[in-house]
Amino acid sequence: MGGLREVVAPFVVPGPSGVAIRTRLGHLTAGDEKVLRLVGDLLGSLASRDLKARCSAGPEHGSEQWAQRKRVLTGESSSRWAGSITKATHDQWALARRGQLAYLQSLQAGIETITRRLSVPVGERGTKRAAGGYRTRQEWFAKSRRLRVLEDRLRSVRADREAGRVDVVRGGKRLLNTRHHLPEAELTEAGWRKRWEAGRRFLRADGESGKRFGNETIRVTPGGEVSIRLPAPLVHLANAPHGRYVLTARVAFAHRGEQWADRVTAHRAVAYRIHEDTGRGRWYLTASWTMPPVQALPLEAARARGLIGVDTNADHLAAWRLDQHGNPAGAPLRFGYDLSGTAGHRDAQVRHALIRLLHWAKRHGLAVAIEDLDFQAETTREKHGRRKRFRNLISGMPVSKLRARLVSMAAELGITIIAVDPAHTSKWGAQHWHKPLTTKTRKTTRHDAAAVAIGRRALGHPIRRRTAPPRTHQSDECGHRTVQAPPGTPGREGNRPRIPGPRTRSVRAGRGANAVDQNAQHRSGRPAEHEPWQQDSLPLSL
Repeated sequence: MGGLREVVAPFVVPGPSGVAIRTRLGHLTAGDEKVLRLVGDLLGSLASRDLKARCSAGPEHGSEQWAQRKRVLTGESSSRWAGSITKATHDQWALARRGQLAYLQSLQAGIETITRRLSVPVGERGTKRAAGGYRTRQEWFAKSRRLRVLEDRLRSVRADREAGRVDVVRGGKRLLNTRHHLPEAELTEAGWRKRWEAGRRFLRADGESGKRFGNETIRVTPGGEVSIRLPAPLVHLANAPHGRYVLTARVAFAHRGEQWADRVTAHRAVAYRIHEDTGRGRWYLTASWTMPPVQALPLEAARARGLIGVDTNADHLAAWRLDQHGNPAGAPLRFGYDLSGTAGHRDAQVRHALIRLLHWAKRHGLAVAIEDLDFQAETTREKHGRRKRFRNLISGMPVSKLRARLVSMAAELGITIIAVDPAHTSKWGAQHWHKPLTTKTRKTTRHDAAAVAIGRRALGHPIRRRTAPPRTHQSDECGHRTVQAPPGTPGREGNRPRIPGPRTRSVRAGRGANAVDQNAQHRSGRPAEHEPWQQDSLPLSL
């Protein structure tokens, strides 16, 4: 046990800090789509130029340079469009820097792993804590060449980070690389170009509290009318006063529509984004706003009535209800999902599984305990070697998406989410709970046992079950129980309570009340264990 890392204490996951809802811009005319494309292309070119200027400035960029960039963009669009562009540029540059740091750390971890395995003799078996040497000389040679490649990449990435250089592609690197693999992506050049132009458009505007309907640039009225403040070069396309263009489409938000209506009616800030789905030939409007932080429920209050332990797997969620003492109650439930197909299908599957889990927790008024998983450092081939199927398995688990969805959906239902350290939950759950929970009528899986382990850790109980008593009643023969009540437990030295009624055929009701009280039975030697020894005085007649 000395080699195990320290397990982090469970904690209550804070709720979401923002909301985003989406609806379709239906019944757009050809003129509406033309105006949207023109505005998006113009603002997209300005955003690309601003991103180039931001990347050139590097880490030394300051508020004065930011103001200068905004002044340049204001003359070619408007002050509010310029503010939205510069803010989006800064966020994209900061995201690229965080990704660069994560890639740098991944390269360092891979180099350390390969270097250690190269130093081990070929064919030496590994342990549970560390991998052994490579199997053959050919594999050792191939890994030595890969080590040189990773070291070269590390030097390049480290130099870029020190110089403040980042690689950013507006529209996405994946879509950019798809241009060289059109047959594999089942795309034509014209189809790819259409997706590329749609991905590089910029049609988003930040909200501003106090302004009419919470946004002056892209305005949506409570009745669903959508209007856009045109940039200066496109003012001649306006069909409404003050350089605005009103779309013929009317929108309505089916999800959180009442919350959105309350905000726009009170003129509170709402940010909007308009984008085109070229695959479906549709336009969508996304509204988003921030939420004030909600006071989280204390951990002790969240687990006062017990909770539901959930084990995350590649194709299902295994859940089991536990009482406040850590005992499994009822039968385990399994919420499956299929992660094949399109991204929309996978997202729908995850949401469907989560809502069934949350409805179950809502009916019983319980919190949900889940592992605080992060597989970013666990999917590399240096970590697991030839175990490609295992790498694909953990790479396919929707950890980040599931976690974000669960927190957001639980906040709407008023359910508390408790995150626990995932260390050894599957292994210890199978070791201590798999066999005891399996009966003739119920087949318990390892994932169900892991859910019990997760729930017990969230409740503050050890995962290990209570150790069985000795084979006989006399502890002198087999030793004391390995799990005893702590010294501060009241009544730990007291008598075990007797249950009224006959317990055996030979003992009648009411008899044997002092069976565990050795002093009451006047057994020889018993009082001497707790009373000081004192020799009787000799009689005077002797």
